[in-house]
Amino acid sequence: MTASASPAATSTSTSTPTTTPTISHRSVAEVIARFLVARGVDRIFGLQGGHIQPIWDHLAQLGVRIVDVRDEGAAVHMAHAHAQLSGGVGVAMATAGPGVTNCVTAITHAHLERVPVLLIGGCPPVPQDDLGPLQGIDHVAILQPVTRLARTLRTADQIARDLDKAWSIADGDGGAPGPVYLEIPTDVLRQQVHPALVLPEHLAPRKRPAVAPDAGGVAEAAALLRAARRPLVVTGRGARGAGAALNRLLDASGAVYLDTQESRGLVDGAHAAVVGAVRAKAIQEADLVLVVGRKLDYQMAYGSPAVFKAARFVRIADHADELRDNRRGEVELLADAGLALVALADALGRPSAALDTAWTAALRAEHVKRAARHAEAMASAPAGKDGHMHPNRIFAALRQVLAPDAITIADGGDLLSFARMGLETKHYLDAGAFGCLGVGTPYAVAAALLHPGRQVVAITGDGAFGINAMEIDSAARHGAQAVFIVSNNAAWNIERLDQEMNYGGRVVGTTLAWSDYAAMARAFGLHAERVTDPARLKGAIEDALAHAPALIDVVTTQDALSSDAGKGLGWVPDRQALTAWDEAEQARRA
Repeated sequence: MTASASPAATSTSTSTPTTTPTISHRSVAEVIARFLVARGVDRIFGLQGGHIQPIWDHLAQLGVRIVDVRDEGAAVHMAHAHAQLSGGVGVAMATAGPGVTNCVTAITHAHLERVPVLLIGGCPPVPQDDLGPLQGIDHVAILQPVTRLARTLRTADQIARDLDKAWSIADGDGGAPGPVYLEIPTDVLRQQVHPALVLPEHLAPRKRPAVAPDAGGVAEAAALLRAARRPLVVTGRGARGAGAALNRLLDASGAVYLDTQESRGLVDGAHAAVVGAVRAKAIQEADLVLVVGRKLDYQMAYGSPAVFKAARFVRIADHADELRDNRRGEVELLADAGLALVALADALGRPSAALDTAWTAALRAEHVKRAARHAEAMASAPAGKDGHMHPNRIFAALRQVLAPDAITIADGGDLLSFARMGLETKHYLDAGAFGCLGVGTPYAVAAALLHPGRQVVAITGDGAFGINAMEIDSAARHGAQAVFIVSNNAAWNIERLDQEMNYGGRVVGTTLAWSDYAAMARAFGLHAERVTDPARLKGAIEDALAHAPALIDVVTTQDALSSDAGKGLGWVPDRQALTAWDEAEQARRA
């Protein structure tokens, strides 16, 4: 369940809005429902159960859209996607016991991705506590390690205050945003709350104030940028919403630029700073790296000097989680990314005479050359030895069909590598640093419901699709006009290749059936087609978009070696995620 980015949900006012409803003597369940409405929630995602029915019923009475799903974990994934695409807080609901525990993986994913999700769970009545009640388990203890806050709310008179606190924590007030778990015993949901105990300020929407950068720190960072010959800017999730400021900084500094999968679309691919196709070279040769709102995790080689061979670091983030991990900056600006980037751009004015323009121009030229070569190669990628088409044919066809504002989702192990290189859309979601397979289908459902007028396409491996495949039923029932494209190679292929190449060819437990996913989709009322000829892909995608919700089952080869597989991501090296980085790390330590 998520909050829409309505004006009410993003207001900067901290005073009582004139539209805030007057609360009369009401049950806790009704207060919860009215709190969510006051915070701009227009839909929730969940799976009903007796322990949460009182809240569910009041939400329905208030006109909140209830998107019921087939598995509670999928509800949290939908709330996650809705939060990312709307800029609000995602709200999900699950009943007690397995209802809540089914959410653990999805909540963990939101925790690592720093996405504001509020999960409201059910729990047994207080008088039955510790007696062995139906679906009774310590949910809070299970979820505490993977949430910003996990609590059982047992005091009816404090419910509005507790909700306000939880919402603020989820939204990043005082730290990183992320998931929050609340549960309310069913007997407490039925208790009455005196109207004087529901304070208007607890209902009022609020916006976290933007923190301005320290002027001295900006001056120090600008001095480092002026002195740098080969500056590189890398962004992450914390730079979202700062696209205009980022472009100003790139123009003012002359730096080259790399996005990451969590900051796609902030800079247009035509900008002279973009050098994504020569990522490794830019990282190895940069002498200054400005990291904006991005953790230096495994995807960034932990910031190691073995990979960033000559770099000093400057870091910008609005909370410590994206500021001080693994590699410290010589300057660290704890501030709103947009404000910090604008201040830096203003301090610089224009690129420094120290800038190695031959280096930046050469990187850009090589990027353009490689990107064009890759686009051409995708359209003509040969079939495998088994005669089935290369998965790159899917992405070549999508490039011919997708609108500029299309939302794409990539899901899978091996497939994710092809998608990162093959998809050019600015609005993009994937399985993230957690590698949380199964997100594609629920993400697409939430995206299509939030943006019914836009193309929404999820491209997923057949293994990943199977994890939440039943949510195509949710798409059909709720009219989510998404297109699901399944790359069907009958395998968990990155693991299958690992076994084939590194374990004596002993392929065990990594193959699937050549299942007909189109037939499955038709059984749920979706438009569906199975495609074996790459010449049919473009037409099949156009037909699917015209008749969404729809599914295309594309039979692909097991012989395609992805860049992730080729670089060793599936083999799990000792010290770094990729083989080349691991070898560099081993050499540094030797």
